Amino acid sequence: MTLQVTHALWLNDSAVCSIEHLVEVSGLPREEIEDLVENGLMDPVDEAARSFHLLHVVTVRQARRLRDDFQLDRNGLALAMTLLRRIASLEQALLAAQSRHPIALLPKEKLP
Repeated sequence: MTLQVTHALWLNDSAVCSIEHLVEVSGLPREEIEDLVENGLMDPVDEAARSFHLLHVVTVRQARRLRDDFQLDRNGLALAMTLLRRIASLEQALLAAQSRHPIALLPKEKLP
């Protein structure tokens, strides 16, 4: 019988990690993570210690996949991440508007 041990972390905005941890889990070099910070895509919890919320593990992993899949340079990566964040924000706003006024946002052919 083989025993397998798995570690799980809750990715939230209360626990923090170092920039070195983000480098390790994402595979991005430190400079590219610092570019994400400079472009406003990630906010450090402590600027001097360069610590971040664990939630940003998802951000850096997504950045790595985008960079590798689409062969993006630093500027292209920042643009793609900004656009994806904007799309997510617009989708949330649309869902909130639909929950407040469900009939007003239906296409005309689906109105009762």
